[in-house]
Amino acid sequence: MNQNVYPNYPNNLDIASQSSAPPVDNLYPTYPSANLADPRYAENILEKNIGRRASFYMSYNDSLEWRDRIFTGVIEQAGRDYAVLKEDGSEKFILLWTVYLNFVEFFERPILN
Repeated sequence: MNQNVYPNYPNNLDIASQSSAPPVDNLYPTYPSANLADPRYAENILEKNIGRRASFYMSYNDSLEWRDRIFTGVIEQAGRDYAVLKEDGSEKFILLWTVYLNFVEFFERPILN
């Protein structure tokens, strides 16, 4: 006993052939520069400045002890949501999540493009 719950719709509905949505290829058009990294994103600027000394101004709103902190050192690595600094005057490496980043101060002209 196969009862159709929606009597106005056929049981063998072929969604792909009846869809009014545009083909998937047209959802995200490609542009000549689409494959190039956009230099305006902070992660790209940080990645281009690996090896340079900088201060990272961070805010941790949920912490009373670590409310606002400044980390200074040489940028060792940078990714989509993090940066790794080698701390000045020590052998410590610090992983900073950029979600807490307010701004970065460079000690020399940064590479932007």
